Amino acid sequence: MRTEALDRIKLIFTLLDTDGSGQLEAGDFELMGRNVVAAAPEAGDAAKQAMLDAFRKYWTTLATELDANSDGKVSFEEYQACVFSPERFDDTIATFAQALAAMGDPDGDGLIERPVFTALMTAIGFGAENIGNLFDAFEPDSQDRVTVRIWVKGIKDYYGPEKAGVAGDHLVPAPA
Repeated sequence: MRTEALDRIKLIFTLLDTDGSGQLEAGDFELMGRNVVAAAPEAGDAAKQAMLDAFRKYWTTLATELDANSDGKVSFEEYQACVFSPERFDDTIATFAQALAAMGDPDGDGLIERPVFTALMTAIGFGAENIGNLFDAFEPDSQDRVTVRIWVKGIKDYYGPEKAGVAGDHLVPAPA
């Protein structure tokens, strides 16, 4: 596993742990899902429902794969083991990536404008500077838009245990 991948996973675990308990629970995913849906009021009802369902699937995959003692909690170590196992998590990430990109493309033109992208990524909890750097890494067009395809690929790459130098590395704050 690459250091860059571990840094990305540590960051997303911290963001998903919305109550700061140090463990992931179903409520964390419900809250995050509602926050993301609220960040894109222009998205259609089907896209909003798909986003909520994707967060629920994310949790269900983790709980099913990892919560051996059925306490409804997943530690970072457990999370890392599942997320870095493509055979266990790729389908969940693909669903999540498609749902998030659909939220960012409410008009269905296949393009995501910077303000919508920024709102969604802010709702997840990423820092403003990091979000801007990520969007720029996706090489927006002259109207400051990126394609759904590029964002979906970027989300999938973010979870790649052997990947380094991916656009998602821009989301990890530089060490102080």
